[in-house]
Amino acid sequence: MLRHVVLFTWAEGTTGEQLERLTTRLAELPGLIPEIESFDFGSDAEINEGNHDFGIVAEFADRDSFVVYRDHPAHQAVIKECIAPIRDQRAALQFETG
Repeated sequence: MLRHVVLFTWAEGTTGEQLERLTTRLAELPGLIPEIESFDFGSDAEINEGNHDFGIVAEFADRDSFVVYRDHPAHQAVIKECIAPIRDQRAALQFETG
Protein backbone atom coordinates (compact mmCIF):
# COMPACT_ATOMS: atom_id res chain seq x y z
CA MET A 1 0.00 0.00 0.00
CA LEU A 2 1.04 3.57 -0.61
CA ARG A 3 -0.15 6.29 1.77
CA HIS A 4 -0.43 9.89 0.59
CA VAL A 5 -0.53 12.64 3.23
CA VAL A 6 -1.03 16.31 2.41
CA LEU A 7 -1.37 19.25 4.79
CA PHE A 8 -2.57 22.74 3.98
CA THR A 9 -2.50 26.14 5.63
CA TRP A 10 -5.16 28.41 4.18
CA ALA A 11 -4.64 31.98 3.08
CA GLU A 12 -5.95 34.77 5.25
CA GLY A 13 -9.53 35.57 4.32
CA THR A 14 -10.50 32.00 3.39
CA THR A 15 -14.25 31.67 3.95
CA GLY A 16 -16.41 28.93 5.37
CA GLU A 17 -18.18 28.77 2.03
CA GLN A 18 -14.89 28.03 0.24
CA LEU A 19 -14.08 25.26 2.73
CA GLU A 20 -17.56 23.78 2.42
CA ARG A 21 -17.20 23.67 -1.37
CA LEU A 22 -13.78 22.04 -1.00
CA THR A 23 -15.04 19.32 1.34
CA THR A 24 -18.00 18.61 -0.94
CA ARG A 25 -15.71 18.21 -3.93
CA LEU A 26 -13.18 16.08 -2.01
CA ALA A 27 -15.96 13.74 -0.86
CA GLU A 28 -16.80 13.06 -4.51
CA LEU A 29 -13.31 11.88 -5.48
CA PRO A 30 -13.49 8.26 -4.22
CA GLY A 31 -16.58 7.70 -6.38
CA LEU A 32 -14.82 9.15 -9.42
CA ILE A 33 -11.37 7.58 -9.02
CA PRO A 34 -11.56 3.82 -8.37
CA GLU A 35 -7.84 3.62 -7.57
CA ILE A 36 -8.50 5.30 -4.20
CA GLU A 37 -8.50 2.58 -1.50
CA SER A 38 -9.28 4.94 1.38
CA PHE A 39 -9.69 8.69 1.62
CA ASP A 40 -10.00 10.80 4.77
CA PHE A 41 -9.79 14.54 5.19
CA GLY A 42 -10.68 17.25 7.66
CA SER A 43 -9.88 20.48 9.42
CA ASP A 44 -7.40 20.63 12.28
CA ALA A 45 -8.94 19.89 15.68
CA GLU A 46 -7.09 22.92 17.09
CA ILE A 47 -5.55 21.03 19.98
CA ASN A 48 -1.98 22.17 19.34
CA GLU A 49 -0.82 25.58 18.14
CA GLY A 50 1.15 25.79 14.94
CA ASN A 51 -0.60 22.96 13.10
CA HIS A 52 -1.70 23.16 9.50
CA ASP A 53 -5.37 23.97 8.91
CA PHE A 54 -6.45 20.92 6.92
CA GLY A 55 -5.23 17.44 6.08
CA ILE A 56 -5.89 14.66 3.59
CA VAL A 57 -4.79 11.03 3.99
CA ALA A 58 -5.37 8.65 1.08
CA GLU A 59 -4.26 5.10 0.41
CA PHE A 60 -3.57 3.37 -2.87
CA ALA A 61 -2.65 -0.19 -3.82
CA ASP A 62 0.64 0.92 -5.35
CA ARG A 63 2.58 3.78 -6.91
CA ASP A 64 0.85 3.43 -10.26
CA SER A 65 -2.57 3.79 -8.62
CA PHE A 66 -1.38 6.95 -6.87
CA VAL A 67 -0.17 8.41 -10.16
CA VAL A 68 -3.60 7.74 -11.71
CA TYR A 69 -5.17 9.68 -8.81
CA ARG A 70 -2.57 12.45 -8.94
CA ASP A 71 -3.16 13.07 -12.63
CA HIS A 72 -6.90 12.35 -12.77
CA PRO A 73 -8.91 15.26 -14.24
CA ALA A 74 -11.37 15.27 -11.30
CA HIS A 75 -8.51 15.58 -8.79
CA GLN A 76 -6.79 18.25 -10.87
CA ALA A 77 -10.06 20.20 -11.07
CA VAL A 78 -10.39 20.21 -7.26
CA ILE A 79 -6.85 21.53 -6.96
CA LYS A 80 -7.38 24.26 -9.55
CA GLU A 81 -10.88 25.33 -8.54
CA CYS A 82 -10.96 24.82 -4.77
CA ILE A 83 -7.45 24.50 -3.32
CA ALA A 84 -5.24 26.85 -5.32
CA PRO A 85 -7.37 29.95 -4.65
CA ILE A 86 -7.12 29.51 -0.86
CA ARG A 87 -3.78 27.74 -0.35
CA ASP A 88 -1.04 29.51 1.57
CA GLN A 89 1.19 26.52 2.38
CA ARG A 90 1.27 22.86 1.39
CA ALA A 91 3.27 19.92 2.67
CA ALA A 92 2.97 16.39 1.28
CA LEU A 93 4.60 13.00 1.25
CA GLN A 94 3.92 9.49 0.06
CA PHE A 95 5.21 6.42 1.84
CA GLU A 96 4.79 2.68 1.61
CA THR A 97 2.96 0.94 4.43
CA GLY A 98 2.94 -2.61 5.72
